[in-house]
Amino acid sequence: MDRDALRREVKELLATGLRLQIAPADIPDDAPIFGDALGLDSIDALELVVLIEERFGIAIPDEEVGKKAFASINALAEFIAAEQGRGA
Repeated sequence: MDRDALRREVKELLATGLRLQIAPADIPDDAPIFGDALGLDSIDALELVVLIEERFGIAIPDEEVGKKAFASINALAEFIAAEQGRGA
């Protein structure tokens, strides 16, 4: 899957899985996923980890990895692509 398609899929998963009141296309690629931009909290973080792990078949093993992976949509797409590449 190319990176643009992966970013679109991540945004769709984020918007629908967490029931956000924002359209996937309106989620910026480079804005922080957590914080003021989307208004997500720690419960959302846990839900998002589960959604990502289930959908993409990868693991987010600890908080340090999660902080880097969830820095932005771009960072998350890069993390997913790298992890899937490792398993291939």
